[in-house]
Amino acid sequence: MSRSAVAGSLAWLSYIALLLQQTLDAGLNGAPGIIWAFKLVPLLVFLPGMYRGNPRTFIWLSFVSLGYFTILVQRLFAQPHSPLVICGLTAVVILFISAMFFVRWRVRERHASVE
Repeated sequence: MSRSAVAGSLAWLSYIALLLQQTLDAGLNGAPGIIWAFKLVPLLVFLPGMYRGNPRTFIWLSFVSLGYFTILVQRLFAQPHSPLVICGLTAVVILFISAMFFVRWRVRERHASVE
């Protein structure tokens, strides 16, 4: 298994964990439908590109994950002992790092196969 495949799998796992965390958070807080949409749609937009393994999608997902990171850090200061917030923050950090490594290694693999 290549390094990019490992990083891609880790990105998928953390992506799913972040989706579940956001869904659970909205459900437990009794959020209205528009809040559910604001929490989940920005993540769901990247699903087709991630499925195809498009590095550009992973780059944009990393940028969007920084917004989730900012919100979750603020929530962690407000609720320092919330396991849900800690799990979400962990998922978003792993997502960012693994997506960036996926892009780096995937592009290198593509360039190596062309030469």
